[in-house]
Amino acid sequence: MDETMKAIGFLQNLPIADEKSLFEFETKKPKATGHDLLVKIEAIAVNPIDVSIRKSATKKLKNPRIIGWDALGVVEGCGEEATLFKRGERVFYAGAVNRPGCNADYQLVDERLVGHAPQKLSIVQSAAMPLTSLTAWESLFEKLGINPDAQINKGKTILIINGAGGVGSIATQLAHWAGLQVIATASRPETVKWTLEHGADEVLNHHKNLTEELRKAGHQSVDYILGLNDIDGHWKEMAEMIKPQGKIVSITGNKQPLDLGLLKPKSATFSWEWMYTKSFYQLSNMITQHETLEKISALLDEGVLKSTVTKVFEPLNAANLRQAHKMIETNRTIGKIVIRK
Repeated sequence: MDETMKAIGFLQNLPIADEKSLFEFETKKPKATGHDLLVKIEAIAVNPIDVSIRKSATKKLKNPRIIGWDALGVVEGCGEEATLFKRGERVFYAGAVNRPGCNADYQLVDERLVGHAPQKLSIVQSAAMPLTSLTAWESLFEKLGINPDAQINKGKTILIINGAGGVGSIATQLAHWAGLQVIATASRPETVKWTLEHGADEVLNHHKNLTEELRKAGHQSVDYILGLNDIDGHWKEMAEMIKPQGKIVSITGNKQPLDLGLLKPKSATFSWEWMYTKSFYQLSNMITQHETLEKISALLDEGVLKSTVTKVFEPLNAANLRQAHKMIETNRTIGKIVIRK
């Protein structure tokens, strides 16, 4: 007889206050094959993508969908092709968006997307980090092509729009570590304070005209822009603020067509970052996410980076998960929300 496990999922898009919007159920416990690890979940973090996918259901599903793509746990089983980890090792990862998520007792995840968890941080501190760290790292060092060598980046500037969010909180730290002058945006006293404490040298108010704010701060333009919020509202400003031959990357989707012609006179480069592209398309460079998480783990243990967890719920149940989703839906969260088993 197959073993079962507890999981939390949804069948349809319902208001988060509805107890059926996310509910607990029993399902078959998976088994690891191929490159997969079977991970016993110890803690998870909640992200905007969780809310987006829950709300994306246009009709009632036949079976509950398990979401959640930020996890820490212990390896309980390894597929026959898995060679990077051993049973009993504590790991952290964001996983693949087109597979069952981590809001469950156990999860299968391809080992090429997994890193060894930091050893000097607590479980909740570590669980907050995979998704945002991968997104920030790929944005800065892959899409923008920034060299992590701080000596090379002296005098270079980056503007990070929405510095206090989950990705912004780690992107400011990584950009500071890489030697860039970090200009971030925030609008409330508490978010300004948080952003300065997490690596920003200067903070602009994104509720005002950012081009004017940047010039008031003494900068005519910047070498790089990382857009983490409202690309539609900021696109014209981004095109004005970027230096000739500068680079822009965004993680937020647009609702209106972007006028790329605004970048043509400057020969500026624009690209998207979606952390799940490598796993979604099973690209040959999936292994880079394992390598990046190993680096992030080391930087966290060394104290170069610090965890961005700000809120912890316990235990992992439907009620606490709904509460976390409710907080994310306000668009006013600072740092990361973690739920421990």
